[in-house]
Amino acid sequence: MDYVVGIDVGTRMTRAVVVDDSGGERGRICQETGARLEVAAQQTVEELCVRHGIDRNHIVYVASTGYGRYRVPFRQIQITEMTCHAVGALRQFPGTRTVLDVGAMNSRALRIAENGRVVAFRMNDRCASGAGRFLERVAKSLEIELEQIGALSLRAQDPQPISSICAVLAESEVINHVTAGKPVEDILRGAHNSIAERVVALVRQVGAQPEITVTGGVTRNVGMVAALEERLGSHVNVSADSEYAGALGAAILAGQRWLRLQEASSSPGRASA
Repeated sequence: MDYVVGIDVGTRMTRAVVVDDSGGERGRICQETGARLEVAAQQTVEELCVRHGIDRNHIVYVASTGYGRYRVPFRQIQITEMTCHAVGALRQFPGTRTVLDVGAMNSRALRIAENGRVVAFRMNDRCASGAGRFLERVAKSLEIELEQIGALSLRAQDPQPISSICAVLAESEVINHVTAGKPVEDILRGAHNSIAERVVALVRQVGAQPEITVTGGVTRNVGMVAALEERLGSHVNVSADSEYAGALGAAILAGQRWLRLQEASSSPGRASA
């Protein structure tokens, strides 16, 4: 059996999804990226094969996406994050018409057609105060594990405002709140609200339509999801698989590309040319 792989090399995490030649997903994996993107990509695919009993030699096509998509030496094609997240979100939630991809370093709002084609987009890539990296810095400042901050933020009674659009200045605001004796829960909710406000501003610019699906690593953060829903005034689609939307989309597109190549190679006209 042949397989195709989609690999999403992000600034913090690298995710990969493997799909068999019938289009069915056979496995997935998520590992920290680290400093060397090429090594992260190689190790992630190797571990994917080990965990799911796949012969590396049977992987016939690899599509890369994400921040480090150009740094995957064994790829056959690289595809933009927007395209992959749109296709992945649509596969996970077929009613998706708007995608919010909130990653470690940037955030994107996409409006997509029924076939997954991106028809409008806006992104925030100038400052990490609009994405997950800011939450990492907040967690570090408050000496709290990153995995705990979402649930803690939901306990807030008086969310503290964080207005700076610069991550460094916003972190200074967090420190000021700590110095003033504000509860950790209220500070955390303010940080989540700050990111949500910036993401929702992007959504409004693309003319969001339901259903809205959130992708990216922050989908594991219940506080971030709650903050987005509150500011959007509507439900958003999130599942345990949402963080893999980029890798899934890359795998789906890799499969389509491989199929076209196979059809072309078996075409009588191509064979005689």
